[in-house]
Amino acid sequence: MSKGRVTAVLGPTNTGKTHYAIDRMLAHRTGVMGFPLRLLAREVYDRIVAQRGPSVVALVTGEERIVPERTQYWICTVEAMPMEIGADFVGVDEIQLCADPERGHVFTDRLLRARGLLETMFMGSDSMRGAIAALVPGAQFLRRDRFSTLSWAGSKKISRMPTRSAIVGFSVSDVYAIAELIRRQKGGCAVVMGALSPRTRNAQVELYQNGDVDYLVATDAIGMGLNLDIRHVAFSGTSKFDGRRIRPLFPHELGQIAGRAGRHTEPGTFGVTGEAGALDADVIEAIEEHRFAPVRKLHWRNPDLDFGSSERLIASLEAPTDNEWLTRSREADDLQAVKVLSDLPEVRARLTGPQAVRLLWDVCRVPDFRGISSAEHTTLLTRIFGFLADGRVPSDWLAKAVQRIDRTEGDIDALSKRLAYIRTWTYVAQRKGWVEDESHWRDETRAVEDRLSDALHARLTQAFVDRRTSVLMRRLKQKETLVAEVNDKGEVTVEGEFVGRLEGFRFRQDESKSPDEAKVMRQAAYEALRPEFYLRADRFYNAPDTEMDFTEQGGLMWGSTAVGKLVAGADVMKPQVEAFVDDEAGGDVAEKVRRRLQHFIDRKVAAQFEPLLAMSRDETLTGLARGFAFRLVEGLGVLPRDGVADEVKALDQDARGALRKHGVRFGQYTIFLPALLKPAPTRLRLVLWSLKEGLAEFPESPPPGLVTIPNLEMVPRIHYTLSGYYPAGSRAIRIDMLERLADILRQKDSRAGFEATADMLSITGMTLDQFADLMGGLGYKGEKGERVKAKAAEPVPAPEAPVSSAPLTEDDHVLNPPPPPEPAAEEGAEAAAPEMEAFYTFTWAPRPRGPRREGGDRRERGPQGQQGRGRREAAPGGDAAGEGARRPAGGGRGEGKPEGRGEGKHGGKPRHKGGKPEGRGEGRGGHDRQADKGRAFEARPPRKEKPVDPDNPFAALLALKGKL
Repeated sequence: MSKGRVTAVLGPTNTGKTHYAIDRMLAHRTGVMGFPLRLLAREVYDRIVAQRGPSVVALVTGEERIVPERTQYWICTVEAMPMEIGADFVGVDEIQLCADPERGHVFTDRLLRARGLLETMFMGSDSMRGAIAALVPGAQFLRRDRFSTLSWAGSKKISRMPTRSAIVGFSVSDVYAIAELIRRQKGGCAVVMGALSPRTRNAQVELYQNGDVDYLVATDAIGMGLNLDIRHVAFSGTSKFDGRRIRPLFPHELGQIAGRAGRHTEPGTFGVTGEAGALDADVIEAIEEHRFAPVRKLHWRNPDLDFGSSERLIASLEAPTDNEWLTRSREADDLQAVKVLSDLPEVRARLTGPQAVRLLWDVCRVPDFRGISSAEHTTLLTRIFGFLADGRVPSDWLAKAVQRIDRTEGDIDALSKRLAYIRTWTYVAQRKGWVEDESHWRDETRAVEDRLSDALHARLTQAFVDRRTSVLMRRLKQKETLVAEVNDKGEVTVEGEFVGRLEGFRFRQDESKSPDEAKVMRQAAYEALRPEFYLRADRFYNAPDTEMDFTEQGGLMWGSTAVGKLVAGADVMKPQVEAFVDDEAGGDVAEKVRRRLQHFIDRKVAAQFEPLLAMSRDETLTGLARGFAFRLVEGLGVLPRDGVADEVKALDQDARGALRKHGVRFGQYTIFLPALLKPAPTRLRLVLWSLKEGLAEFPESPPPGLVTIPNLEMVPRIHYTLSGYYPAGSRAIRIDMLERLADILRQKDSRAGFEATADMLSITGMTLDQFADLMGGLGYKGEKGERVKAKAAEPVPAPEAPVSSAPLTEDDHVLNPPPPPEPAAEEGAEAAAPEMEAFYTFTWAPRPRGPRREGGDRRERGPQGQQGRGRREAAPGGDAAGEGARRPAGGGRGEGKPEGRGEGKHGGKPRHKGGKPEGRGEGRGGHDRQADKGRAFEARPPRKEKPVDPDNPFAALLALKGKL
């Protein structure tokens, strides 16, 4: 046989090894996979049938044989794997069972001899790496890591066992005792044991997987690859009977079972319960880290059997090995049966040749499903061998045996025994040539097994699921009405018992009931809730908007109850709603709730963003002004200036005036509508923007009334902008207060330096050091210094003025200032130490932006927030629109006109006439002459001083006043 690539996929549980192997097999034309359990083989068979169809997939186990004519993929138990069909792919799962004392020799044989033409794959524990490397030369290894974590959770009582837990027992009596305890304390559980038929096991697993029960009681059979939704595994014991003696479980056996907790990426835990003692620390560490002692010896049995005689067969089965990795397996049940039967006279008389010896060997390999006693099993095998030696098992005898078993009455033990018996005849019917009508008996034994499996599942459910639930389910199926009521608080009761609460339009069921009981009571509760849903929907539809609100995470509330949530719409200003209404309430109720919520949020957006919506509907806005209005609507009324600098410069004064009519302010740092910085629009703006961006968690608006808030690195800058704040240094300052500060800063000499004033600190609400940090964030450099603190001078009586009949003018005070007060004489031997005060001197220290332009001029962001171009445009905070602008002479806020006239908001006449269109600018507050001495103005020749006219008595006075 051609040998293809051999790969060992090793790792702990929950690593997707089996899933990977199935994908690899389906990539080939033909394949064979062997599994340790009939249950697991059936599960994989169903998966592949769902993908490829039943016509190309075979299932072969000791008790079941489904082989279509065009079979491409064989799913088998390891013992039933066809070895000589020449499949492209061969795989064996749970290969670490080579070290199992009972079945290890079968897995070892597959490890040594089972090969695919193109690819062979062994899946199992990483502890097999050394053995495989030594026994399979050229094997490649693929390590798979666990998808989720597995951690120790200590000891827990059954009464405190978390939901979705599996409690593991190591005997049937233990499993039943634990299941009964859980029924009384938790309401019910499912039971899974290796002795169950696949049909019963699947029904019990479905009971658990569907959430009808939250607990599973099982034997160690769940450790062999069964995929269950288990979060916690609890061991009720740490020892088991292995067929010879009671022994402690090995760490790798504990790890195999504990690894069932936590499927895929969900973490799992394991612990102990009942009388089981805590595990040793090193065992816990080994299980958590999936580190187990490597396998040193594999159980082996000679595969080359000699059928010359029974003695020679026994000798070949007991042949030793000289391989250091292999050890001869202990005497298995089949070998023991051969020894017993070959000594019986009636059997020995029929062993007349190799064919008879081979038949004896095949009969002795019938498993002891009943497990009653070896003597009874030997008696059954002797009877079967006698039938087969004469031809076949007689149909009438087999029919009577099956008929005795085909009874579904009785308790759990009786049904379990009948299932064990029928499994024996199911196995016999699967053997080729052992019965007369193989197809008939396969179907017949399968049907009996299915009936017994269903009956056993019903008994298990009846025994280990709360009986009251069964009564309620039966009454519901018989159309008996359960009394259900809803009070004015939304509390729902069924048969007088509280079962849940109606929150808005969703029923929240009480979690204290067992799942089956809860399922029935939920059905009954909805019968009472249907009219209540309609009444509530009418009341909600007519409720005023004041009873509704939205949360900062996009939820929609009716009072204190969540009734829906916002979802993104086609337009950022037109969010849609999703109503929280149970399906049982009906489509009419859901639509009425949705419409009312949509009306609420539409009116809320219209009210909070009225200036923005009015601007978007203004048809007089055209050209660039309309485009900029669209940008503002997109930004929900707030735009960082540096992101739209080019658009701002492109706007002429008429366009700006049109936008200002809608409340738009062109600030130095931000373009915004002041009315939309209030807390309510800000809160809604953050929600609408988060919906548009598809965020999972929305940013929350800062508490109202704060001038500054912390500037956190993990918070994106756009979140601050949408909240109405501008980050600078370690704090973020409110946009409108920043613009007020910018107005003051424009009046300062930012190149020569200036000190912080009380007005600056008052606007920001900061200390001097905090203000220095803020200024640093705005592009200013602050140098700290100390000086003697100036003391407030005591009031000095004003000198008597000469009596004059004429009133004093401003010029008199200039020419005759009052004398300064005399310094006070020091008293005492030494003067007290002077009190010092700290101060900062701020200068503009912009960062270079971009390469130098032609002529050596570098574009920088100036103290007023614009870029130098030889001629400096007026500050954005002053709403400048041209380059080389002069500040209008009239104080307050002036705006240059194309015809050269500036107009001020706070009075004052324009000083300069003949202004040019490119020199438009406006200023806010402050003096009209060089409000910022650090600006770069266009060079002008110095003015020539006019000579003083000696005949004019006011000439000297006016000249002096001009200099001062």
